[in-house]
Amino acid sequence: MTAHIRPDLATIPAYVPGRNRPDAVKLASNETTFGPLPSAAKAIAESAEQANRYPDNQVAELRAALADFLDVTVANVAVGCGSVALCQELVQITCDAPTDEVVFAWRSFEAYPIVTQVGNATAVPVPLAEGYRHDLDAMADAVTARTKLIFVCNPNNPTGTARGRAELERFLDRVPAHVLVVLDEAYYEYLRLTPESRPDGVEIGRTRPNVVVLRTFSKAYGLAGLRVGYAVGDPEVITALLKVHIPFSVNRVAQAAAIASLEARGELLDRTDVLVAARHQVRDALLAAGYQVPSSEANFIWLPLGERSTDFAEASAAAGVLVRPFAGDGVRVTIGDPHENEQFLAFATAPETAARFR
Repeated sequence: MTAHIRPDLATIPAYVPGRNRPDAVKLASNETTFGPLPSAAKAIAESAEQANRYPDNQVAELRAALADFLDVTVANVAVGCGSVALCQELVQITCDAPTDEVVFAWRSFEAYPIVTQVGNATAVPVPLAEGYRHDLDAMADAVTARTKLIFVCNPNNPTGTARGRAELERFLDRVPAHVLVVLDEAYYEYLRLTPESRPDGVEIGRTRPNVVVLRTFSKAYGLAGLRVGYAVGDPEVITALLKVHIPFSVNRVAQAAAIASLEARGELLDRTDVLVAARHQVRDALLAAGYQVPSSEANFIWLPLGERSTDFAEASAAAGVLVRPFAGDGVRVTIGDPHENEQFLAFATAPETAARFR
């Protein structure tokens, strides 16, 4: 006889990472091609020498640095093993029955339905609106007496679209105060909306205790391989997160690298301007070739190719460029180095490719 395993786990899809192949350009995962800055690399090397010692389970130094950076208190900040770990912990602290509901847009970050089911709650996906953006009105309409948590991915992964501050605030005004709203801002540093419309979840959450913001060091800060994300919210929410936090899950090297990167954030974030310029160039070239490409506020672009998505990704892989297909919906293409972008565009805008897929 084998051990009993929750039978519902058989229906949970495995998280699918972007493909990797040594001989191909990888634009299938939302990484930055920039490596850690020298100061962060030095911190990584020095902390690795103490790998025989447990990390600080309270992540006190990093939490203090984040609190100072964000102008909040340490009690407003939790750190996790990537923001996806915090997503799962947020389900754990809000949902305590299988009938509890978690609302999110779809398609959006593919971890949302997974962490919802792992947390033994019910997923409520809400189709995207025209333009591949969150349908905030429909999401508000989807709230019921059983709703405990709402994920809002802004900018949205994988479509790259974003909602402005006024739209988000109108949505939040409709959400009952007892429902926790998670503003997942993993791509916050790549937003280039006007100052008036650019949403800042931390600022929005200052007067809304039911709002928690997620950000990460994995994207613009270039530490995807070390897994550091953080949550900013009401102290009551943060205290609950600390209770379900897996002990020592934010390792010593990750903490040191994040602190060093935060100290060098000006230099790090200057690099996002380079990527944003490349994002515009790639999109403009695809539009000129006849593709439909929604405006992106992230470090990737979205090709809504529907049933042709998998075929496009396979053809791209054959041309030496790995992209990320979402079967039946579209293809996400991360912005890479100039030569990587050029190789992708050489494939995608070739007359025979464009005629087949645009």
